[in-house]
Amino acid sequence: MNITNQYYSENALDFFSSTVNVDVQKLYEQFLPHVPKRGKILDAGCGSGRDSKSFLDLGYKVTSLDANESLAKLAEEYLGQKVVVATFDSFEAAPRTFDAIWACASLLHVPINKLPMTFNHLAQVLKSGGVFYCSFKYGDIEQVRNGRLFSDLNEAKLANILISSPLCISQTWVTSDARPGRESEKWLNAILTKK
Repeated sequence: MNITNQYYSENALDFFSSTVNVDVQKLYEQFLPHVPKRGKILDAGCGSGRDSKSFLDLGYKVTSLDANESLAKLAEEYLGQKVVVATFDSFEAAPRTFDAIWACASLLHVPINKLPMTFNHLAQVLKSGGVFYCSFKYGDIEQVRNGRLFSDLNEAKLANILISSPLCISQTWVTSDARPGRESEKWLNAILTKK
């Protein structure tokens, strides 16, 4: 078990409680207009299941994925549906299964040198023309903070990571953290589309 997965095993309930009610409606407003009505969304790194639940409530078909078994169990109870326990790279689905991928504050735990491979692997299950939302802490370093690995990205680093990928950046924007007391933390948000 890697350091990040161990952190989530030891802190699953606290993490669930601190994230399940965070309002990220503004992010949905950027993402959902690109997703067909009742389309299939992969919530890659679903954490508490907050976003999966919002998408399900809006009528989308959602597959929820998380690498941490403890978090996945909590998300399953919250969602009332199965959560796939797998890493991004071990997750398997038929090619071009999903209309959209939602990776909110999840890919940031992948080491920077593995991100190109991870984006390529996930892109295989995305339909041509499909949309891929992702977010990272804003910066350009990889480091362990509070017991977890973080790969911080800025616009240039993200563009570089996607050079050999079928994914194109269609939009990036920077936001403040939506959790109370953490407004000074900045996030890079991106909407990617598959060629």
